[in-house]
Amino acid sequence: MTAPCGAPRQVAVCGPRDCTHADAIHAAEVGLLLAEAGVTVLCGGGVGVMAAVAEGASRTGGLVIGVRPDTDRSAVCAGLSAVLYTNMGEARNAILVRSADAVIVIGGSWGTLSELALAHHRGDIPVVCLGGWQLRDAGGNPIDAGQVATDPADAVRRALDPAG
Repeated sequence: MTAPCGAPRQVAVCGPRDCTHADAIHAAEVGLLLAEAGVTVLCGGGVGVMAAVAEGASRTGGLVIGVRPDTDRSAVCAGLSAVLYTNMGEARNAILVRSADAVIVIGGSWGTLSELALAHHRGDIPVVCLGGWQLRDAGGNPIDAGQVATDPADAVRRALDPAG
């Protein structure tokens, strides 16, 4: 499975472990669509959004890599093709984001916010938010923290073809 020429080959999907039902449904659909596009899915390898995206991608035979903050083999979600046990706590967020050609953020939590910030700080990859954080400056004006998607298909389209 190869991605179309010029399209990202590894997309990180970030989101909270304590996600909403809607976030889990969105994550599963994003995972499915990314796998169908031949993209390797990177995630945190745990519960919540991470488990949902892994389930969606693996359902169609996609490659899913979990980047864990610990070494607890019993804490990984189903659907992972491989797991990296970093034992680095939240510092693993930097590894996850730096390994990606694009980042899709689904939902919001403090850990997810750190991943969004790390991805945005890179400045060289598409960052797409689906039902996640919306950042504003002191005056209440939106801060460009990535593209805002309307649904899972839009999120994947924006991640794979940021110009289109």
